[in-house]
Amino acid sequence: MAAAIVAEGLVKRFGAVTALDGLSLTVEEGSVMGLLGPNGAGKTTTVRVLATLLQPDQGRATVDGLDVSADARALRTRIGLSGQYAAVDEDLTARENLTMVGRLYHLGRRRAQARTDELLEQFDLAEAANRPVKGYSGGMRRRVDLACALVAKPSVLFLDEPTTGLDPRSRITMWKVITDLVAQGSTLLLTTQYLEEADQLADRIAVIDHGRVIAEGTPDRLKEQVGGERLQFTLGPDAPLDAARSALAPLAAGDITVEEGSRRISVPVTDGAEALLAGVRCLDGAAVRVVDVQLRRPTLDEVFLALTGTDAPPPEDSALPAAEARPETAAQDQRTKETVA
Repeated sequence: MAAAIVAEGLVKRFGAVTALDGLSLTVEEGSVMGLLGPNGAGKTTTVRVLATLLQPDQGRATVDGLDVSADARALRTRIGLSGQYAAVDEDLTARENLTMVGRLYHLGRRRAQARTDELLEQFDLAEAANRPVKGYSGGMRRRVDLACALVAKPSVLFLDEPTTGLDPRSRITMWKVITDLVAQGSTLLLTTQYLEEADQLADRIAVIDHGRVIAEGTPDRLKEQVGGERLQFTLGPDAPLDAARSALAPLAAGDITVEEGSRRISVPVTDGAEALLAGVRCLDGAAVRVVDVQLRRPTLDEVFLALTGTDAPPPEDSALPAAEARPETAAQDQRTKETVA
């Protein structure tokens, strides 16, 4: 499969702060790449460079076959960007926002209006289309913002924390929209602070720390790197912990952990399904009463903490000029300037 995004050795500095320190990344066409990392790790700076809003100090990158520096003007007609905050004009209606963006992309009046109607239906905004956006809920504003990013039918879409601040219902709705986009052939680069979101949406995940990719792979592969499956048994109040440990020892692929207070025993195993049945039989044969049993795999939270720890550099936005502190404003201004020109 061809690569839609290729970044090689990207370096970006803001004064004494190095936001990107040799970052390299490849995203295949028609896939979703999730970028994870602590605050200040370089996620938003990566998006800005790839979306042509920032020039890298070193390295090179191509998006949809075009160089982000040498071919920036042509590239902007092929990509869409939705920043961390909804970049819409609150005094306009959703219809007016979408039509305006279509005209800025030189779609012409009829095509802009037709595309607006399509997106209003797709994002379930048709009923509220003629109301000012300032009266919308946060979830509706995010949907308008994402719809604006799709007006020109971009082949590559950058989503920088698209569901920040949304309630669970709105987040699930947004997940469905993103899933539908991928099914239609779009390529997505997604940054998120919600690890469940990355697990749900991303085909591959890149973990960024201190401006570099420190781990990359499918969600399942990253979980395997942290540790395999574990059986967790919660024993009855009178069940002997030592006897349970001895009974389970033949199944263990590592050290068995015993929590006396919660009366929980955790056993690392290599074949979870078979080990689960075998473990229950072993404890039953040893006359150890079990009140609960779970087959547990590592979560992305555990992967994230294991790879990045708790020490993070200063937030990257703290080093940016004031005009660049809000990426959505920069994206909107840049989009307007370039398309009008």
